[in-house]
Amino acid sequence: MKKLILLLILSFFSAGFLGAEEGIWIPVLLEQLNIRKMQDMGLRLSAEDIYSVNHSSLKDAIVQFGGGCTAEIVSSKGLILTNYHCGLGSIQRQSSLQHDYLNEGFWAASMEEERPCAGLTVTLLNRMEDVTDKILQGVDETMNQLQRTNLVKLNSDKVEKEATLGGRYEAKVRSFFYGNRYYLVVNEVFKDIRLVGAPPSNIGKFGGDTDNWMWPRHTGDFSIFRIYANKNNEPATYSVENIPYIPRKYLPISLGGYQQGDFTFLLGYPGTTSEYLTSYGVDLIANEENPLRIRLREKRLEIINAAMSQNKLIRLQYTPKANGIANGWKKMIGQTRGIRKAETVLKKSLLESSFQAWADSTSERRIRYGNLLSSFQTFYHHYLPVDRSSIYLTEAGQAIEIVRFASGFRDLVKLGESKEFQPASCQKLVEGLAKTSRDFYKNYNIAIDKQVMFVMLGEMKLTPEKADLIITHSIFSDSTRLLKFLGNFKQSDIKLLKKDLVYQLMLDIYNRYEKEILPEIKKYTVCFDSLQRVYMMALMEWQREMNFYPDANLTFRIAFGKVEDLIPADAVKYNYFTTLEGIMQKEDSSVYDYRVDNRLKYLYKNHDYGRYADRDGTIHTAFLASNHTSGGNSGSPVLNAWGQLIGINFDRNWEGTLSDLMYDPSQCRNISLDIRYCLFVIDKVAGAKRLIEEMEIIPSGNSQ
Repeated sequence: MKKLILLLILSFFSAGFLGAEEGIWIPVLLEQLNIRKMQDMGLRLSAEDIYSVNHSSLKDAIVQFGGGCTAEIVSSKGLILTNYHCGLGSIQRQSSLQHDYLNEGFWAASMEEERPCAGLTVTLLNRMEDVTDKILQGVDETMNQLQRTNLVKLNSDKVEKEATLGGRYEAKVRSFFYGNRYYLVVNEVFKDIRLVGAPPSNIGKFGGDTDNWMWPRHTGDFSIFRIYANKNNEPATYSVENIPYIPRKYLPISLGGYQQGDFTFLLGYPGTTSEYLTSYGVDLIANEENPLRIRLREKRLEIINAAMSQNKLIRLQYTPKANGIANGWKKMIGQTRGIRKAETVLKKSLLESSFQAWADSTSERRIRYGNLLSSFQTFYHHYLPVDRSSIYLTEAGQAIEIVRFASGFRDLVKLGESKEFQPASCQKLVEGLAKTSRDFYKNYNIAIDKQVMFVMLGEMKLTPEKADLIITHSIFSDSTRLLKFLGNFKQSDIKLLKKDLVYQLMLDIYNRYEKEILPEIKKYTVCFDSLQRVYMMALMEWQREMNFYPDANLTFRIAFGKVEDLIPADAVKYNYFTTLEGIMQKEDSSVYDYRVDNRLKYLYKNHDYGRYADRDGTIHTAFLASNHTSGGNSGSPVLNAWGQLIGINFDRNWEGTLSDLMYDPSQCRNISLDIRYCLFVIDKVAGAKRLIEEMEIIPSGNSQ
């Protein structure tokens, strides 16, 4: 039994802290922690080539796209590549029934035709700096977590203000290792971003939700944008006077492809991981949170998908919404499967048993760490009912579109009831609400929302039968009526708004969340932060020889691995790449997600692949590698040993979503679009040769 426990603990480390390709690393620490291992695996660059403050490096070609994805600069004129699903919202907002760019694609024939994307930004890292000593100045272990948090914020505000250089940059101090380290992140934020090109959805979203998080994959998941700047090459809001941004660095593109075992690395902005949760935290996710969220999202998707299949306008309106719901829904299903398959809770429990023995081995450790795990157990026991209530209110109550929309009118009511009511301030707020309303109703279907309301109120044990009455008799049910109300608004109209049935339902849901649940969550968050910070510190003290990496938090990171196939189950082995032929094998014209573009079929039948075919004569569409990724890495560049672009990351395999909680090198793979398929679509399918000519493309066989 002791040998079995030891083997299981070792397997946890091999699939956890010690995995050969595991890690979402801070590029600032490349020279110290990673570069020698990367070079041993095949990298032909130095740490300075990847991250440098003093000269141009690969970091200068990578941007955070829209706050939730990654993109890469691929030309001297600010051209950027990201995923189709990252650009989907911007593409949809440019679309109409007359110009359906989702189904037809969009290709600007010149820079003059590139479309401004209101509200879209990209963020370029200037530098990261360890400021732990400054942030923890005055902090001591006698403080409670709230006192510590307040002092950390005070110190952070001071450091951030000094780093902005009078508004030239945006600066933010970010916590790492649960508050054991702090880094200052200084960025430039570009606000004039324009849509350049996007394939039709039957390429960019081929396979739809059915193929999402799955392998094999054949999705042409890319879109193209451009960064514009002022005449001084600085960030600026949209202006016709702006010009294409000239980057310090852009990525060359390789047509050389890849082989099994080739070294790859990836740069980007992964969103959230929780690698250092205890077994109690993982058990909560797998057996409580995920199943509840999955069930509630499934019910919404059934309603939305049924409506989308019957109506072209609804499909246009609801495609981004359905994608957002389905993406998390399917990920949670795969993550739960991965947790159970890898026996993650058991492995973490065994690790914790070993940790407890270490903590109890001296009186000093026993005082500092002896009660940590039992405190976690008590914490999760009391937190569970609060967590359930929170999920119901957010995934059910706030999932009703018209309820969420009506919440934006609370400030108007508050202002209207204020003793300091000022008509000018009220008018400005009303004008903003009118604009928000026009945007909302453009992509809103009342029949769908009425069905969602009926089901979600039932889930919340409210009165679903009132759904029809609530919506039908509400001022929010009719855009014309609401806009007329806002257009003629006067202070006395506040009474009418407060009596509105949708507004009252919204208040009931939001008040329960904000006044009952949120204070409890904040209380538990303070407790969790304190426990997890000490646990993280203890793990690093216990395993001093380990190189720990911090959880993802939407800051710039690097991951590295190799091109690898996948064996997900007994007698099942997947090749490490897919081809254009697989698209033709999946074709089903009766299923929306499996329609094949006619031009693509023509090129396939005539083997008209240009210079984009692999050495085997086929068009490779996607490939697998063992880079450790997370949400936010969508759109990240996948680079070869020389730092040349060979792919655009867009997904993980289903069970591989476990990597947000524990990395299993046998199962965790990132899925990337082959850059040659991307270029093939741009050139041969779309005929957008001006974009091809703008990029630096390295022929096959010329890697260096």
